Amino acid sequence: MCAALAEAGAHVVVTSRDEAACARAAQALCDAGLSASSHRLDLADEASIRALRDDTVAAYGRIDVLVNGSVHRQGGDPAGTTAADWAATSLVNSTGLFLITRDIGEQMMAQGSGSIVNIGSIYGVVGPTFDIYAGTGMTSPAFYAYDKGGMVNLTRYLACYYGPHGVRVNCLSPGGLRSDGQPDAFLAAYRAATPLGRLAGPDDIKGPIVFLASDASAYLTGTNIMVDGGWTAH
Repeated sequence: MCAALAEAGAHVVVTSRDEAACARAAQALCDAGLSASSHRLDLADEASIRALRDDTVAAYGRIDVLVNGSVHRQGGDPAGTTAADWAATSLVNSTGLFLITRDIGEQMMAQGSGSIVNIGSIYGVVGPTFDIYAGTGMTSPAFYAYDKGGMVNLTRYLACYYGPHGVRVNCLSPGGLRSDGQPDAFLAAYRAATPLGRLAGPDDIKGPIVFLASDASAYLTGTNIMVDGGWTAH
């Protein structure tokens, strides 16, 4: 997503709790002739969120796009999730999401424009198909359905709240994103259950994120775009 936005002409501020990883990611974009910088961000720390906003505005004058793509993973299915696990995921995936959107949303309202893109999931709109995880050691964690489902409706709420101020809020919900280390059994089961017969690669996310961030979607707000190879079509 960072590469897609930078390739489209944006200056991208790459954020993470890991400052070194941020710096490497931003430098890789710069080495490719794109415009990027890095900034540490801990969504569990309200002061860190505010520092990101203030430092970015001080450096560049405005914030045109916010992409909420972070997720804290802790716990598993209900039997494998403790109260501490649930609190830890909620602190980032719910409270942190709200705080960063509120703080940067205020800046966008002052500007009179902006686009907020929340990164959801197929599991924000449908329940998991546990059969695809059989024999893999993988599962669909309980917190994920809760947090991503809440994100979808928060998107609608914020679209109504920010719309009169020129700020759009949309959700992009991928499904089946290919990553290293996924077991062959899972990959085969996922392909068989998806109308397009494959998982998503990085390029499948690029077009939709640029669309939602840019004026190409100027009359679109409060929507949830599924990028899932047809998973949720049946």
